[in-house]
Amino acid sequence: MTLMPDKMDHVTEAGIRQLVDAFYTKVRADSELGPVFENKIKDNWPHHLEKMYAFWSSVMLTTGRYKGNPMMKHMVIPGMRPELFTQWLALFDETCRELCGEPIRAAFMEKAERIAESLKIAVFYRPDRPWPPQASTNVT
Repeated sequence: MTLMPDKMDHVTEAGIRQLVDAFYTKVRADSELGPVFENKIKDNWPHHLEKMYAFWSSVMLTTGRYKGNPMMKHMVIPGMRPELFTQWLALFDETCRELCGEPIRAAFMEKAERIAESLKIAVFYRPDRPWPPQASTNVT
């Protein structure tokens, strides 16, 4: 299989930066994800992007550059809903398809899907509440 010259055929720091930048450009333009991220990040995008470069470097290259707690960060995002993880993954996959050869896309997506599922469970799973949520029986 021959890769197009502009597609990432192995993971590098430069490739991670390109992927993160392209992905968050899509996130910011998305009608559902954009407002949630803008409300949380506000004018601190350079700092957020640096964190994401370090995060994906740690995940994909095992550099240990990321120092943080993604679970706690996602627990306090106003407007976050479970279905937004699906949209996040769709945009991430779209970006990976544009920039990565298939083996690299698959490697990124395997990690992204696990991360998204872990975050979704951490943020939204509450064993003390009935699931699925019950409609109120109070009628006035």
